[in-house]
Amino acid sequence: MPGVPRDAELSIVLVDDADMRQLNRDFRGRDRPTNVLSFAGREGPETPVVPGAPVGLGDVVLAFETVAREARAQGKTLADHAAHLVVHGVLHLLGYDHERVRRARQMEALEIAVLAGLGIGDPYRAGAVS
Repeated sequence: MPGVPRDAELSIVLVDDADMRQLNRDFRGRDRPTNVLSFAGREGPETPVVPGAPVGLGDVVLAFETVAREARAQGKTLADHAAHLVVHGVLHLLGYDHERVRRARQMEALEIAVLAGLGIGDPYRAGAVS
């Protein structure tokens, strides 16, 4: 993906709904669990980079209970739904967002393309089963 250093790394963290609720409350002001949160590893270009060390993109945190519940409700496999949310979280780490309609469409198109490359169907298609 353009703009991503070849030596980039990130962490994927699984938590329960209670921990996700606390993270969501503390960092987003929303007192409820959510399925995925992303936390950038770098604050900006002024953040020092250690030569030869991987560039830390950040953390993608998944609430296992919420993700499993959503997958069942949507008729998707847990693996496919979790993969979608990881892709979604990584795109946030890369600067994508879905705050405006145009940006949301761009982000969704990238998610669909990445998931297709993994053999996973369009998660936004009505009635999609992956």
